[in-house]
Amino acid sequence: MAAALVFLASGAVLVLELLGLRLLGPYVGLTLETTTAIIGVTLAGIAAGAAAGGYAADRTDPRRLLAGLLMGGGALALLTVPIVRELGPDMPGGGELAIVGVSALALLPPAAVLSAVTPTVARLQLREVRTSGTVFGRLSAWATAGALAGTFATGFVLVPLLAVSTSVLATGAVLVLTGLCVGLRSGRTRRANAAAVAVFALAAGALTLAAGTPCQAESTYHCARVEADPGHPGGRELILEDISHSYVDLGNPGHLEFDYTRWIGDAIDAMAPAEEPLDAVFVGGGGFTLPRYLAATRPGSRSRVLEVDGELVDLARERLGLRTSPDLRVTVGDARVELRDEATASADLVVGDAFGGRNVPWHLTTAEWVADVRRVLRPGGLYAVNVIDHQPLSLLKAEATTLLDAFADVRLVAFPGPAGGNQVLLASDRLLKPSVRSTSRGARTLGQTAVERLTAGAEVLRDDDAPADQLLSAP
Repeated sequence: MAAALVFLASGAVLVLELLGLRLLGPYVGLTLETTTAIIGVTLAGIAAGAAAGGYAADRTDPRRLLAGLLMGGGALALLTVPIVRELGPDMPGGGELAIVGVSALALLPPAAVLSAVTPTVARLQLREVRTSGTVFGRLSAWATAGALAGTFATGFVLVPLLAVSTSVLATGAVLVLTGLCVGLRSGRTRRANAAAVAVFALAAGALTLAAGTPCQAESTYHCARVEADPGHPGGRELILEDISHSYVDLGNPGHLEFDYTRWIGDAIDAMAPAEEPLDAVFVGGGGFTLPRYLAATRPGSRSRVLEVDGELVDLARERLGLRTSPDLRVTVGDARVELRDEATASADLVVGDAFGGRNVPWHLTTAEWVADVRRVLRPGGLYAVNVIDHQPLSLLKAEATTLLDAFADVRLVAFPGPAGGNQVLLASDRLLKPSVRSTSRGARTLGQTAVERLTAGAEVLRDDDAPADQLLSAP
């Protein structure tokens, strides 16, 4: 029983830690800052709980304490969802401090209470000093095993199969019931106290169920929803976390609502004679706006879309009218891995549209990635990549420098300044035609010389040194 209890408590802490990323993601994005805050807060809870639990176990009845810790930890776990859902909408404007604050309110109490279980169980197990090392070593091993089990179960089972609130509800309920059983079995827990904890847990569970979710679909990677455009009957907007990701016109795939998609569309229109089919690879699917634009404007084109999130593809089929075919194929998997399967010199066009407003898949920014893109492109082919950054544009400058190091011609399409936000880099191993540019929506196209001036001093991003999240500037 000792091994089982520390296994359960430690596993629950890791389950809550990983689910915390899913809970905060819809409000602040799955950024390095979010991950850092949640890991840091959870570790602080573990340290505080271990110290306080050992102190308390030496000064009170450890059996009664153990039951209370399990029931209390379960009840506090049930409160994580309503806390985050209540405070989450106010977090985006508060920066890193708000992320740490909400993480601490939601996750530190249950992590601390549950981490006090191991020293309390150790106090019950100790019989003599000469075996203390064996007892602590065995319980520490079981606690670590529980943490591992919680980690793998969350990543491979809970998140893919269940809603976050359901997973939290199940975790809290198991802890509360275990605590009740331990307390009643030992005879050290008063029935009135047990009933009070049970009522509190039921109330917390009800709040969890009532908290709702901002997501229409909770995929492995995203909280996603599709919203209709009230000003356009066929317009649909894909929201990932809290950021507008794609706009689809169900009745007119040639319509490009977002500025950066229009700029890429202009470059595609100019790179070959009108309606000439192209072979293309799209890195990132989202709403599949640009692959459908290519199919509509250049019939017979063949596209392969590399999308890491399979549930997002399903959502696009259900709500955004996506229809795949031999000419528009989707491969679910990480683009860095899947691009290796593309034949050398097999594409006229590669479009990179996997960057978010708060997080960057850094492995799709480096010289090694760009080398593989260039391998896939035919001579004279075009690499168009959407980069989201704001002043001082450190990420944009580093990415442009990386492309300048690999391609013969690099251009930048952006609002004058560049002003920041979405910006499109166009690159080719040969000199691009003058018409491969855009002035749509007030944009300006900077040529190679201007891009070189803009990026002066920036360093090439490489797999060994690509601090993309640190370079990214918030608006």
